[in-house]
Amino acid sequence: MAQNPKKVVLAYSGGLDTSVILPWIREIYGCEVIAFAAELGQGDELKAVRKKALNSGASECVIRDLRSEFVSDFLWPMLKSGAVYEGRYLLGTSIARPLIAKEQVKVAHEFGADAVAHGATGKGNDQVRFEVTVMALDPKLRIIAPWKDPRFKLRSREAAVEYANARGIPVDQTKKKIYSRDRNLWHISHEGAELESTWNEPKDQMLVISVPIEKAPSKPAYVEIDFEAGVPVGLNGRAMDGVKIIEKLNELGGRHAIGQVDIVENRLVGMKSRGVYETPAGTILYAAHQSLEHVCLDRDTFHYKQEVALRYAELVYYGLWYAPLRQALDAFFNTTQKNVSGTARVKLYKGNCRVVGCRSPFSLYMPDLASFTMGDEYDSTDAIGFIRLFGLPAKVSGMVERQKGKRK
Repeated sequence: MAQNPKKVVLAYSGGLDTSVILPWIREIYGCEVIAFAAELGQGDELKAVRKKALNSGASECVIRDLRSEFVSDFLWPMLKSGAVYEGRYLLGTSIARPLIAKEQVKVAHEFGADAVAHGATGKGNDQVRFEVTVMALDPKLRIIAPWKDPRFKLRSREAAVEYANARGIPVDQTKKKIYSRDRNLWHISHEGAELESTWNEPKDQMLVISVPIEKAPSKPAYVEIDFEAGVPVGLNGRAMDGVKIIEKLNELGGRHAIGQVDIVENRLVGMKSRGVYETPAGTILYAAHQSLEHVCLDRDTFHYKQEVALRYAELVYYGLWYAPLRQALDAFFNTTQKNVSGTARVKLYKGNCRVVGCRSPFSLYMPDLASFTMGDEYDSTDAIGFIRLFGLPAKVSGMVERQKGKRK
């Protein structure tokens, strides 16, 4: 049997799972545990984390503000790619895990830890994202995953609540309010409780950063988003850093019920799961960005980019952020974005996010050429020969089929 670790860095959120895992690791392994929490825009969730971690037995609690890095090095590359998992999920949880794990490895190095730990269950995607990242960045670090340890008897969230209560560890969840949530600057996810039945309609009170559609204002709101080389740089003509842009759009979009998604997705581990996601800013930014791509990218580049974006979404979802393929695809996406600059005007109304205006100094849209009025820019007789050549394979196939019919 492997020797017990001497020092473990636990990815700690202060939520139910990590709240019970921290004392469990100390009880089972008899080692020092350092709690590590990443500030990624969770709102007020981290306010009491340090005190809670220390009271639960951690020797140290390290909190790092990673919001700027999250936006510049993770969210913006993903936005430029146009990656959406299974057509609807904007990858809010998926994109955060590699950054958390990267910083966790860094903290382990700083404190001389020989192991890292996480609270992801053995049925979810996060276990893969955390562990693959650690394996890529430091294969020598031991990975402790209590949910996959036979000695870990807390096989349900109800049991975890009882365990925490017995040790005087305060947790927000109760047996009646048992949602599993993950929140960061980009989104908040909701799983569990009544959502485990695909027949149940999500309850309005479940929503955190957006209002129910029925309670959204009856008057629409408009916002203009400025981009440079595919990256958002300002709102309504005012330059702004990425964190502030997302915060402002979350506030505005949440007020108008933008970005609520109820999806049954295919997990990497093979099962389907249901989740409700609130992604107001992300939804607005994706719509605005794509509108600029529509006018700035040529047809073949735009179409091929759509194909590759599907693969990129899978890499993010699967936790393969540090895979060579993801890095190579970033080089392609960055090339496509060099002319994606300009402004998109977005209308927000009752859960709908619609781009109603778009302009760019690099626009390939030419009004005179696109007009129904025939002018000197386009000689319609050129289309005669073009269609004859373009349709030649179809014509030949048709001729062959007709001959086959005559022989029967």
